[in-house]
Amino acid sequence: MSEEQLEALLAKLKGDTELQKKLKGAADLDAFLAVAKDVGFNVSKADWIKHQAKQTLELSDEELEGMAGGYGKTWGIFGIVSCMMSCGVHAHC
Repeated sequence: MSEEQLEALLAKLKGDTELQKKLKGAADLDAFLAVAKDVGFNVSKADWIKHQAKQTLELSDEELEGMAGGYGKTWGIFGIVSCMMSCGVHAHC
């Protein structure tokens, strides 16, 4: 169920700038998941972390080099939200 909720949350994020701002403003993963739950998405920590790990593994060599050089995307807790807000939806998002 949580994986389905995560997919629904990610789909909603693509077009909801208000939700993007709320989630990006969360102080930590617990706060992030609490905001998600408040708007109707019950996502577990494990599913969010697993999703981010998968996205990181799918980065291209160029994207990885950019991260190592300090000018790439930030792929911390809120990396997916940051990616969507800064440059739209990518294959790795």
